[in-house]
Amino acid sequence: MSGAADPSLASAYGRLLTMLADSPHVDVFLDQIVRVAAEVVAPAVACGLTVRRDGGALTIASSDDLAAQGDEAQYRADEGPCLAALRQGQVIEVFDLRDDGRWRRYREHALRLGIRSSLSLPMTVDGVTVGALNLYATQPRAFTDTARRHALAFTDQGSTALGVILRQADQALLHQQLTDAMASRSVIDQALGVIMGQQRCTATEAFTLLRQASQNRNRKLRDVAAEIITQVTGESPQPAPGFVAPRQQT
Repeated sequence: MSGAADPSLASAYGRLLTMLADSPHVDVFLDQIVRVAAEVVAPAVACGLTVRRDGGALTIASSDDLAAQGDEAQYRADEGPCLAALRQGQVIEVFDLRDDGRWRRYREHALRLGIRSSLSLPMTVDGVTVGALNLYATQPRAFTDTARRHALAFTDQGSTALGVILRQADQALLHQQLTDAMASRSVIDQALGVIMGQQRCTATEAFTLLRQASQNRNRKLRDVAAEIITQVTGESPQPAPGFVAPRQQT
């Protein structure tokens, strides 16, 4: 691959190998993937990683709030570039969201978040699209030819690394770790619903309030979300459906 000669990509590949060796948990590895991707592709780009879940999709890792909220806007609308990449197994690019007539429900929310362009790339393991890497930018046409090459090359290597960890990890432990990561997102989603109802605010505003509470209390976002749900319902939040790993070819 021509992009492999680029020093920044070579460094990123080395970091991927180090992550595989050093990351004790799948969720830690995935979180590092999106952060490295955001650095490699372009400055000030947000990155999220979407995976399939029970016929739908879920963000399993994100580099920052913009990526997390951009993904969530697509799930709520049930449309958008990352979902298209996941469902079609193809690279989907948005050059300028203001001029893009696709996914009108998603478009309205994304523009409010400040998203102007995006690049979504399918992640394939053993011929099966198991996820999509989603890159967001606040400027139109943010992804140059070089940035696209970097994104394609990194996604290819990231998919390979993901395949390695899927094959090497003990399946029972792997499923539990992925389920835990997804449960965190489910708990946060439930808490956002509670906050929206109490404060009569948008999902974006609810996310900001939840994040501020997490920072002020110096506690994890999931723990604050779980506390909110327990206070309102009197019961612990319900877990999300488990992750279904792709069948391995023999």
